[in-house]
Amino acid sequence: MTFNALMNFAFFYPLIMAWVWIIGGVWYYFHWEGRNGTDPDHPPDSKHPASCSIIIPCFNEAEVIRDTIHYAHASEYHDFEIIAVNDGSSDASPEILDQLTQEYPRLRVVHLATNQGKAVALRTGALAAKNDFLICIDGDALLHPSAVAWMMFHLVSGPRVGAVTGNPRIVNRSSLLGKLQVGEFSATIGLIKRAQRVYGRIFTVSGVIAGFRRTALDRVGYWSSDMVTEDIDISWRLQLDHWDIRYEPNALSYIYMPETLRGLWRQRLRWAQGGVETILRHGTSLFHWPKRRLWGVALEYVASIVWAYVMFAIILVALLGLVIDLPEGWIQPGLLPQWAGVILGLTALIQFSVSLTIDRRYESDRRFFRNYFWVIWYPLAFWLLSMATTVAAVPRALLKRSGERARWISPDRGLRPPEK
Repeated sequence: MTFNALMNFAFFYPLIMAWVWIIGGVWYYFHWEGRNGTDPDHPPDSKHPASCSIIIPCFNEAEVIRDTIHYAHASEYHDFEIIAVNDGSSDASPEILDQLTQEYPRLRVVHLATNQGKAVALRTGALAAKNDFLICIDGDALLHPSAVAWMMFHLVSGPRVGAVTGNPRIVNRSSLLGKLQVGEFSATIGLIKRAQRVYGRIFTVSGVIAGFRRTALDRVGYWSSDMVTEDIDISWRLQLDHWDIRYEPNALSYIYMPETLRGLWRQRLRWAQGGVETILRHGTSLFHWPKRRLWGVALEYVASIVWAYVMFAIILVALLGLVIDLPEGWIQPGLLPQWAGVILGLTALIQFSVSLTIDRRYESDRRFFRNYFWVIWYPLAFWLLSMATTVAAVPRALLKRSGERARWISPDRGLRPPEK
């Protein structure tokens, strides 16, 4: 492969994928999302109402767990219980949870003596649950009052619906990183999930908010304790077992995201490593015709890994060109030709415009479109971050010891105002 061919791939991959996501997102919107004028505050009535259990795995969540339980308990659904699983926390989480059982009658608490990891905590909650439908949220997630009803609408709509993924919305937006991530979750993550739903399969449910059918989990063996991202792994195993996973943008959950470069790097490196681990573990299962509906998301992800290494090689060549003479065909005035940069930039702005237009119904902030100014920095900031984390994640996944349990990593929840 010549250097020019690598340059062409580096340009055409993000361009093609951006238009795939735009077209898929618009199709999803007109076919499902916008056709009935849905509103997050008014979920449709289910023809087959059923009870559910909200599972909340907790590890050192003392700062946020009160709010999480409060919002979960305020869910506007006819019958549910809340199970908080304290996974060997070393802070005040156990004491706080026990106190909260006196305030919230639907809450039950399960204490694990030692830290076992999020996958084990989720499985413990699932086994302790009374109901056949499980809504799993993070220990710092703030549920919208109607989120459970939206999730349950899908779970009870058909026997092959194994899971539903919701729509995380970012709370902290004061810093540049926070504003960029508001645009990212709308312009990329939400649009990708819509497009993937159109062409058959979703790469992953959201670990922040996801609903499951217990029968489906039982068939695939619940969450894997040795995977860095248990949400990606369970998504693949459910779909390989021919369960359907749906995306419900009206099922809102509010979260805090990293606002430091270190926190953002750690989070995205874990996401990237989890994707690579999933491909390594389940990739060979795709060489069977009955698994063909996963080919699209698998090909998309493998291509993204190749793109990351191609971009890494191009940057290395550009840096080498500053100190040594390179072959004539390798010399470029920039990482991409100027016309290519203009096309990519224009495509990115179209993508952001489409996605923010679709997502504005899920925002109470009337200044939502002000984030459009900040997302012009998205290609530089997050494409480079994606490249770097993928390049770093592949060897980490390859060198990881087989069967090594994945442990909790305390997240960076953004910059908080000082307490008064």
